[in-house]
Amino acid sequence: MGRRKSERSIKMRRRDFLQASAVGGACLWQSAGSVFGAATSYAGLASDRFLGPVEELAVINDTKVFTEGPAALPDGDCFFTNVPASKILLWSGQKRTVSVFARDTQQTNGMFFDSRGRLLCCEGGAGRVTRRDLKTGKIEVLADKYGKFPFAAPNDLCADRSGRIYFTSRPGTPDPEKGNPNAVYRIDPDGKVVQLLRWPDIHMPNGIVLSPDEKTLYLIEAHPDANHHRDIRAYDLRADGTLANERVLINFYPGRSGDGMAIDAAGNLYVAAGLHKERGTSETLDTKPGIHVISPQGKLLGFRETPLDTVTNCAFGGKDNRTLFVTCGRKLLGIPTQIPGYRQASSGA
Repeated sequence: MGRRKSERSIKMRRRDFLQASAVGGACLWQSAGSVFGAATSYAGLASDRFLGPVEELAVINDTKVFTEGPAALPDGDCFFTNVPASKILLWSGQKRTVSVFARDTQQTNGMFFDSRGRLLCCEGGAGRVTRRDLKTGKIEVLADKYGKFPFAAPNDLCADRSGRIYFTSRPGTPDPEKGNPNAVYRIDPDGKVVQLLRWPDIHMPNGIVLSPDEKTLYLIEAHPDANHHRDIRAYDLRADGTLANERVLINFYPGRSGDGMAIDAAGNLYVAAGLHKERGTSETLDTKPGIHVISPQGKLLGFRETPLDTVTNCAFGGKDNRTLFVTCGRKLLGIPTQIPGYRQASSGA
């Protein structure tokens, strides 16, 4: 009898926790930050100060296509993924053609080149983060679980000059007894995995980047359900890799939030966000579909519309680092930029 009562009490506490989390989350999405979504937000933007015309570089014709994860090199090449086909594709800047770089990539989504030119990958299908040496083809598994559970699907990632990797993982479970939740993690050079943020404090983490001085971590929250976070959050990144001072930089609610983003040398964010048409969620069309240039203070500075749904991610590349490669539906796009992207200097580590 006492055991049944104890078990019932545990279930009650868990249910109360989840209900409180839902209520807390519903309040959090209304938190401070630049409110975005009104049509007037786009009025008077001098977009040509930041973004040139959109160029269609390639169209992918696989049976199933959802492009993601662009990661570019100084020679003009850009790697990107077709998630459902489990392929990493390569756009050759010199040949201006697309080829298959790797197959059976475990639904790799976000990718990022570290300071030594190795390709970091979020393998959503395998629930792991890997590092690929382009010269040797060697693949290292950097992390595949936290605690006793595997990750929810790793989604996007970045790295600092010290070799620490920061990545988002979702969709997870809200019940800590069943698995890992939606969360943000850090992988240290020695392989230690640290959970930095988790549900219900964050709702649906997506794109993630560091500021050029590596003192700020930016995180996109992109939950499609009503009364959940659809914003960009900024955190102070301490020297030891921990986070502090959470604030909402810009709030996309009720429109579609950002997906992925890149950052220029001046610290402005280039965010892939918005929809051409509704997609059966509570997301509205208040956020226009395209690349949004947002200042470190949360002001919308520029915008360039992209041609079709769904714009997912972007990365700077090219010889002068003034090309923004954008994954969008079946297409890879290129947009010239006035300000070069931030390029991480090699640490030699």
